[in-house]
Amino acid sequence: MSGLAKVILNAGKEQSPKRFHPWIFSGAINRIEGTVQDGDVVEVFTNKGEYVCTGHIQNGSIAVRIFSFQQVVPDESFWKEKIEKAYNYRKAIGIIGNKETNAYRLVYGEGDGMPGLVIDYYNGSAVIQAHSVGMHSEKEKIVSALKAIYGDELKSVYDKSKESLGDKYNEGVENGYLFGEDNVKQVLENGNTIKVDWEEGQKTGFFLDQRENRKLVGQYAKGKKVLDCFCYAGGFSLYALRGGASEVHSVDSSKTAIKLTDDNIALNFGSGAKQTSHVADAFDFLKDNQGQYDIIVVDPPAFAKHRDARHQAVMGYKRLNALAIQGVKPGGLIFTFSCSQVVDKPLFYGAITAAAIETGRTVRILQYLSQPADHPISIYHPEGEYLKGLLLFVE
Repeated sequence: MSGLAKVILNAGKEQSPKRFHPWIFSGAINRIEGTVQDGDVVEVFTNKGEYVCTGHIQNGSIAVRIFSFQQVVPDESFWKEKIEKAYNYRKAIGIIGNKETNAYRLVYGEGDGMPGLVIDYYNGSAVIQAHSVGMHSEKEKIVSALKAIYGDELKSVYDKSKESLGDKYNEGVENGYLFGEDNVKQVLENGNTIKVDWEEGQKTGFFLDQRENRKLVGQYAKGKKVLDCFCYAGGFSLYALRGGASEVHSVDSSKTAIKLTDDNIALNFGSGAKQTSHVADAFDFLKDNQGQYDIIVVDPPAFAKHRDARHQAVMGYKRLNALAIQGVKPGGLIFTFSCSQVVDKPLFYGAITAAAIETGRTVRILQYLSQPADHPISIYHPEGEYLKGLLLFVE
């Protein structure tokens, strides 16, 4: 006997986890045998008593986040093995040990069999974000695993879970160092030097999921005038300049983001870069600067985090992209993205199509864009593909 509480499923509801989908929804549960609190480890059984999986329980629509389909003891060695597999995968695909890049996502939730956990690695510092109470309760074991795997390479581990846990669960939780202290907040990405602020910045400090798309912008940028909307730390601007852009304009409504952009441009190009930063609303800037740019990057924050905001988000994507399609020069390119998980690919592509129809211009899809390999999508969990993008050619 494991001593863990048992979650008993309704008849037939074991089919989804038996196909290795990592979530048990609340409506699938018949009863719970034993006392549980949010974040506890539980074992899941069919209504006939057959073991199905093990995971963390939490009150909500997703009631159990599954981290094993075998009966296990989730001790320190268990989490070390899980994280080591994630490390070895990234080493195998050339992200770890790359002299040009020392920042990457080490753990991507369901894609690495650890729902509710994100770990980003920044040149010796690991930043943890727990999206479930259960994963946050495992943080000490996770730190031990990271120290064992990285050895002396690991200088610090920073917990940035307060925001990701949400108001319902973050009382008493404070962001802070679980190991080490403030490390050099500077990384390499494809040879570019980038300043990262994981303490005060958005998410874990930088948007690692756009690495390959930033590189693609650089490949198209030579001799082009580029507009980087919602620039945050200026990643797309930086790659455009490295690729030989004739001029780059970086736009964000946040003064803090623009300061970060200016710092990153200066780190790589000094004071002579052909780049100008603008603290402005991207919608207004696009409206007021039509017909100026050869390349426009549209990479907004998530317009919808919940399904009830989905329609409004789709309308926002349509309006934003209509401004970009109408405003780009003939023969221009648009890199457009959505990171809203509740807006799936058909909805997003439909919004872009509606925007194109509204402008009346000829628009071709050159490429479908997504997240990089260090944000792996489990074949059993298609919901893990949250970043959607299109590269458009506009006549």
